[in-house]
Amino acid sequence: MTNSNATYPAWSGMLPVEDTALAVTDSGGAGIPVIYLNGSYAGQRHWRPVIDDLGSGWRHIAYDERARGKSKKSADYSFEACVRDLDAVLTARRVERPLLVGWSYGALLGVQWAARYPGRVAGVVGVDGPYPVGWTDEADLEKVRRLFRKFRWALPMARLIGNAARMSAEQHAEINIEAHKLHAALEPVLDSVTVPVRYVVASGEAFGSSGTLQQDMRAALDPVLARNPNLMISAKVASNHGTIVRKDFRAIAEAAREVAALTCEGR
Repeated sequence: MTNSNATYPAWSGMLPVEDTALAVTDSGGAGIPVIYLNGSYAGQRHWRPVIDDLGSGWRHIAYDERARGKSKKSADYSFEACVRDLDAVLTARRVERPLLVGWSYGALLGVQWAARYPGRVAGVVGVDGPYPVGWTDEADLEKVRRLFRKFRWALPMARLIGNAARMSAEQHAEINIEAHKLHAALEPVLDSVTVPVRYVVASGEAFGSSGTLQQDMRAALDPVLARNPNLMISAKVASNHGTIVRKDFRAIAEAAREVAALTCEGR
């Protein structure tokens, strides 16, 4: 991983992007830059244990996506908007070839970024994702819409703990549906990745899933791991999809160290 030894000042504030503004926190310093990418409806607060475990020798940059955390609302909550937001944060904070650490939806964003712009990323840590399987059948997608309609009353409470966005139930559902379609088409993207990617894989199911859905999603990764040596599992942990960042932050931090070491060796 390249390091110019430049020291960057710490900064926290709102970054204007298109029709919105993102809440960004940059620890500054001269360490390896790490960009933390949140779950679908989560915010940067979830990464505090990982940041504390890695310590002050790294440059930690976290931000809230549109309508999450302290960021402002927008007319566009698409995945491509998230891609543009990542580009805006990297540009504004003058970050080159960072390590991307993403959880769930954030892991999908990290891998997609690595496939599109391999020269602009050192590596990726995927926290229980992304997996190359998703729903595309309209009947299954309607189940997603019904689930969010059913639990729309709980969204304001979930926002208080950083697990929902300032969006309608319908907007929450459409983000989930788009993610399903992207995951369903992910296999060739994973095959094309040329930078180190390390997975931290959870156990158990996620909210809204049933049966062996999560287990089947994780198993779908195996053929890709066999084909692309850049992708490996760093750890399999006992926590489930929703608790992995809080309970297994040490495994996530260790995966970040692993990717950083590989990149410093010139892999």
